[in-house]
Amino acid sequence: MNALLSKLQPYPFERLRQLFDGVTPNPAHHPISLGIGEPRHPTPAFIQQAMAGDLATGLSGYPPTAGSPALRQACADWLRQRYGVAVDPARQVLPVLGSREALFALAQTVVNAAQPGANPNGAGDALVVFPNPFYQIYEGATLLAGAQPYCVMTDPARNFAPRWDQVPDQVWARTQLVYVCSPGNPTGAVMPLDEWRLLFELSDRHGFVIASDECYSEIYFRDEPPLGGLEAAAKLGRTDFRRLVMLTSLSKRSNVPGMRSGFVAGDAGILENFLLYRTYHGSAMSPVVATASIAAWGDEAHVRDNRRRYREKFAAVVPLLAPVMDVKPPDAAFYLWAGMPQAWESNDTGFARALYAQYNVTVLPGSYLGREAGGINPGQGRVRMALVAETAECVEAAERIVQFIQSHTP
Repeated sequence: MNALLSKLQPYPFERLRQLFDGVTPNPAHHPISLGIGEPRHPTPAFIQQAMAGDLATGLSGYPPTAGSPALRQACADWLRQRYGVAVDPARQVLPVLGSREALFALAQTVVNAAQPGANPNGAGDALVVFPNPFYQIYEGATLLAGAQPYCVMTDPARNFAPRWDQVPDQVWARTQLVYVCSPGNPTGAVMPLDEWRLLFELSDRHGFVIASDECYSEIYFRDEPPLGGLEAAAKLGRTDFRRLVMLTSLSKRSNVPGMRSGFVAGDAGILENFLLYRTYHGSAMSPVVATASIAAWGDEAHVRDNRRRYREKFAAVVPLLAPVMDVKPPDAAFYLWAGMPQAWESNDTGFARALYAQYNVTVLPGSYLGREAGGINPGQGRVRMALVAETAECVEAAERIVQFIQSHTP
């Protein structure tokens, strides 16, 4: 077996299952899960119809790994419409089976950990850098690529912005890949242009690739949509998108997590090698899914409606929780990154377990999404709540959480 597998930590939801093992939740309450970030709004009918309409002919041949020209053009058109950036659909766009598998596979393409000094700067063992807390795929992709993870602490006082400026130069010199997530999971924070400028300057100096995870970009609560990586590059005159790849998905935007459809775009040289890797890896999108994806990328009305639903949920839930927890609406995404009341601030796992047992509400302990650095796990004392259920159910969950906290206040 691959010895690197032994380095993987249990995935957060497996840890949650283990935490709840042996617990029988209170039968007086029906279960409500805020634990998993799985969209549960209905899939738009026109997307279902597009998929069904292609079933007769769409399954009769092997799909191309590069995707159809029509799908790549639809993705490029969306980038122009959404971010005002122009890409070559033949060389700078590649359809993928959702952003999760692409985030993992990209590290296997980019990281060169085969020999000492593989870093362009000749600095030795490869590092992959990402914020802390983080989406756990980043760590798994790093370890199985043979690299070492380096977690950058985030600053709660600065809306959980990663402290890139505190990373030592000797770390940057060994870095081959940086994962960023904007809007962030679990914090919902959006990277401003100045933060992008700093990362681009560091990339130019040290030669690392930036992978911009943007799967939550269409769920936002300000009037201005979140800045994307390619958009930031274009604003700063980097129109060749050198050492930059963005990754996005239809799962959250269009409520189609079961379709497993997204795309990557950016540096043509990176995408050329990524396509080579994927040709051997066997990652090709079904033409049936591709047809439905073209329809989804071409429509914004359902996205605006989806965003409205999430706004309504946050508007209803945050005022309920604010008196008993440290909560505020995020910039974007569908998570509340909620701080514990004093009685639980050192025991987020105990909070999640007791809440599940007594009120049948599932939340994810924040410590499961972070890693200890300098004796501190930045997720400790917080829980992540995914407001993915319908508004009434989210409100009921919030009311139960309030009752639970009030019943345990000294």
